[in-house]
Amino acid sequence: MRAPAAWEAVGPVGAWIPWTGRAVLAADGSQVAVFRLGAHEVVAIDNLDPFTGAHVLARGIVGNEGDVVKVASPLLKHRFDLRTGICLDDPDVSVVVHGARVRDGVVEVCMSTDPTEKEHAA
Repeated sequence: MRAPAAWEAVGPVGAWIPWTGRAVLAADGSQVAVFRLGAHEVVAIDNLDPFTGAHVLARGIVGNEGDVVKVASPLLKHRFDLRTGICLDDPDVSVVVHGARVRDGVVEVCMSTDPTEKEHAA
């Protein structure tokens, strides 16, 4: 039997300016970059830039590239798809994507990396 998803409240949605990210510290000590894309749409990825080893992705520039919503690392400018975690500059590299949602005005992040849990993130 699978353990239930570990959803963590990380702050009120109003604490995020649309189209920006914030780093949050999960209960297990890991850092997650949470991005607000619209009034009530949020996405989350690991905050660790795999190219530099620095926890900086939450400080990256968020934007669109065609249909892809991406963040560019503030250090070496590698771009990551915020929905899949895949690096647009090197598809062999990716970051972990976490489920994220807004419930009752509070942003919650799913710390499970089980893909079936992400399906229930909405």
